[in-house]
Amino acid sequence: MSASQLSRKRAKQILSAAQKTRVLVVGDVMLDQFIWGGVSRISPEAPVPVVDFQRESFMPGGAANVARNLVSLATPAELFGAIGRDDAAVRLLKLLSEQNIGCGGLVKNPARHTSVKTRIVAHQQQVVRIDRETRGCLDAKTTAGLLAEFKAQLPRAGAVIVGDYGKGVVTQPLLDEIKKLCRTRGVWLSLDPKPVHQLDLSGLSLITPNRKEAFELAGLPDDTKNENPFADKNLMQVAEKLLTELRPAVLLVTLGELGMLVCRHGQKPFHIPTVAQEVFDVSGAGDTVIATFTLAVAAGASPVEAALLSNHAAGIVVGKVGTATTTPDELAKSF
Repeated sequence: MSASQLSRKRAKQILSAAQKTRVLVVGDVMLDQFIWGGVSRISPEAPVPVVDFQRESFMPGGAANVARNLVSLATPAELFGAIGRDDAAVRLLKLLSEQNIGCGGLVKNPARHTSVKTRIVAHQQQVVRIDRETRGCLDAKTTAGLLAEFKAQLPRAGAVIVGDYGKGVVTQPLLDEIKKLCRTRGVWLSLDPKPVHQLDLSGLSLITPNRKEAFELAGLPDDTKNENPFADKNLMQVAEKLLTELRPAVLLVTLGELGMLVCRHGQKPFHIPTVAQEVFDVSGAGDTVIATFTLAVAAGASPVEAALLSNHAAGIVVGKVGTATTTPDELAKSF
């Protein structure tokens, strides 16, 4: 087998080993609401489509969607974050319980709204999204409660994922404490960054920015693009800068239709072309990538194997409508 390939047998081995590990997910949890309908006319009141309601569905979003991806791939997950004391929190907890996602680490804070993203979808196309949420930083008392629960659960974890969606749960004091605890125990720590939320991201095991986020993190303009990532001087410069300044074990830059770039200090970047056949919906694809990569590493995969596995997982979920997941069978069959 060449370094750029993963056999179905090896993919199955990794996925099987992942079932015996456990991943903790910390961050901004949300409730994703989808309102599905059809459009056949424009409103007489304003130049907007009139959506005839057909049905609605709810699913865990944000860091909760990362946990959902893990559990869908048969990897036990425990979720840590903050929710309000509202109807959205009740609905979210019920969904998490139904999907066997541990939510003992979700701290209730009556001063916060549970984040709800409402997407109105007509004929498989998103028409508009409405966000209802609290974006202020989590207070010290709630952060301390969250960290106490996290510390208690960490000894049984194979890896940790921090999902920062800029809603205030992932603060610098929280991240610093998680980094310290993971470093002390030698636990792999992955983070999906939000550059708008300026945090010290140094010393993590894995960072998974998309192209836009990578350039923002590096503080460099993205004024050129090349179909060949290795010929993209700006992208190579950004990767080198982030590796030097932030010192992650692995920098994984997701490039949409161009696949992903695996970067490690002192090694030539490794490009993986996308395997997506058709793209219907990219929402949640980043959650799938970080979840699959992390569970693979926790199961003993090399960074390149983990990236190949997560690339296939992303290729499957973007071919589905809505924030989707994949299963071990589906993922193994894609190889």
